[in-house]
Amino acid sequence: MSDTQPAEPEFSDDEVSQQKAVRLAKRERLIESATSSAGGAYPVSVPITDTIPTVRARFSELETDATTGVTVGLAGRVVHARNTGKLCFASLQSGDGSRIQAMVSLAEVGEESLAAWKELVDLGDHVFVSGEVISSRRGELSVMVREWQIAAKAILPLPNLHNELNEETRVRSRYLDLIAREQARVNVVNRAKAVASLRQTFAERGFVEVETPMLQVMHGGASARPFVTHSNAFDTELFLRIAPELYLKRAVVGGIEKVFEINRNFRNEGADSTHSPEFAMLELYEAYGDYNSMASLTQTMIQNAALAISGNHVVTWADGTNYDLGGEWDRISMYDSLSAASGRLITPATSVDELRELAAGEELDVEHPTHGKFVEELWEHFVKDSLVRPTFVMDFPVETSPLVRAHRGIDGVVEKWDLYVRGFELATGYSELVDPVVQRERFIEQAKLAARGDLEAMRLDEEFLRALEFGMPPTGGMGMGIDRLLMALTGLGIRETILFPLVK
Repeated sequence: MSDTQPAEPEFSDDEVSQQKAVRLAKRERLIESATSSAGGAYPVSVPITDTIPTVRARFSELETDATTGVTVGLAGRVVHARNTGKLCFASLQSGDGSRIQAMVSLAEVGEESLAAWKELVDLGDHVFVSGEVISSRRGELSVMVREWQIAAKAILPLPNLHNELNEETRVRSRYLDLIAREQARVNVVNRAKAVASLRQTFAERGFVEVETPMLQVMHGGASARPFVTHSNAFDTELFLRIAPELYLKRAVVGGIEKVFEINRNFRNEGADSTHSPEFAMLELYEAYGDYNSMASLTQTMIQNAALAISGNHVVTWADGTNYDLGGEWDRISMYDSLSAASGRLITPATSVDELRELAAGEELDVEHPTHGKFVEELWEHFVKDSLVRPTFVMDFPVETSPLVRAHRGIDGVVEKWDLYVRGFELATGYSELVDPVVQRERFIEQAKLAARGDLEAMRLDEEFLRALEFGMPPTGGMGMGIDRLLMALTGLGIRETILFPLVK
């Protein structure tokens, strides 16, 4: 039995098993018929001279039922096929989704080759074809095949390409998603464009890209629960990093005054539409910058990434919504906006008891309650969902930001912002704390929280403090999730912006 017909509905396990057996038998036949120079089920190479996208671009204006006299050799995956007596048709798809029709006729390839095509070629196979570029009677750009061979035999059948893959299949079998769905391929390209744009923005401003350890003897740089592992070689406990911050700051101490890293972070926390345990992160530090300069740079970076993907600051999300990333973005005070939304004056001097009363009235449950934790939870409750345009939320409580410089004009507040886009936090920026004495005091306070059961609290890092004692210049810092950047630019969920997300 051959499955070179238009894709059927999703196959049952028994049907898949039957098709696999048939295809394995064809694989054996191909291997047995192979010669030293060609043939087989998985040849080392095929004599490609052109690609499907380049042929389509070159002959885009070819008239119906026309010939070119141009011979090409190209390869693609068979995604549709129709066998009709003396003439067989197949749609070949390249990696970018471009397609071209292959026409295999008795007159061109001969009886034996045509019979082999009908018997051995299945949907999903990669095939090489060589022949003249023509336009069919229906105006479809085609290759009139003179020679062909299998480039790679598919053992399992493709899903029905006429139907949408369900989300579970898209996430678990991303390779099928990439074959079947244009948006999946676009997502990969858009991510690459966005990251390239970020690097270009940094290159234009003299930043140096570095790599810092993924395995660390002490986790730090963020408030998060780490993954823990063990090194047999060193016989010690190690942590997958939750942030590169403390190492990048060491680089600034050493004189790399504009430094950034794009790499992976790992946090042993919940997973939802905006969180993944493993995610890509951008962090940067600039000597003699502050949180205001970091906000301006961040806006430029994101707007440049939007231009790289869509050619415009107004991006179109997957659901068709237009979202404007242009212009100057709002900068609002966390305390002022919370006071306005709650109808009560809340300042850094507001007592924990008063904040607890307000939270209880809103039925908010705050873990490890401090003034800072209450303020941030209440702000999310009252204000976050009202933000429509990209907005920098400025000036956070000191208790929740142990690595940030105290505000130059407001007691109890640090110079930190969070950037909200599409209702979620996209990036955060600091005027960095560079005083080693104050930093030690902040670490000690974090240690007290850890002792009371806060698994996200930081540890006292003596090696980092020693680096600070050699002198770190005034510095601005910023961190942004790459996956979330793509969410902001495309309107997709985090599992769509990560090529291979973690699933159980």
